[in-house]
Amino acid sequence: MHKNSIWYRSLLDAEKTCLKEDKIKKIHYKFDDGKEMVEEYNIDTQVLLRRAWKVKAKLGGEGKWDVEVGDPIPDGIPTNMEAADITERNDQPQLTRRNTRVNLEWRIRNLPYPIETYSVSANNDERRIIIRTTNKKYFKKLEVPELDRLNLPLEQANIQASHKYNTLIIVYKKPQPLLDMEKEWYEELKKVKAVKDIPDNCKAQ
Repeated sequence: MHKNSIWYRSLLDAEKTCLKEDKIKKIHYKFDDGKEMVEEYNIDTQVLLRRAWKVKAKLGGEGKWDVEVGDPIPDGIPTNMEAADITERNDQPQLTRRNTRVNLEWRIRNLPYPIETYSVSANNDERRIIIRTTNKKYFKKLEVPELDRLNLPLEQANIQASHKYNTLIIVYKKPQPLLDMEKEWYEELKKVKAVKDIPDNCKAQ
């Protein structure tokens, strides 16, 4: 199934550069349409730690990296407009994406309301996970690009929500087709030989 997807074929066709650093494998992709992506994997667990896309600067220049999965890129490099806003209040809700072997995970910090306040639902019409609160203090639509790329439906039964330390944690159990694709793709990446020197466009990752 996944082998016939546009996403999988684009990964196969992309120009790939591999760099190993400690226990991290970093893959830099250049796609046929000019887009660039970087992925970082834990070599021991084979789990994706970060995925980021290169956003071209409007007036030329190097551009920025927009993080899809994982923590913001270090060294003060902004990942998107929200993260780059130095005036952002520290008590505002802050969303990060995580990936585990079997789950997709979202963590939204600075949400103090108890778990019964939240409603988390799958909306296949909008292709989003929608978060609402009974006190109408927070509303968010979460994209799930991993499912979109394989044209997989959102399943309410796969969603779990918990709340601790002022953080709302949304967990989505990966469907089997996604698990199969990720496992096979990591095996495919083993064919990409690591380079000895760090490419300039990977030094910031």
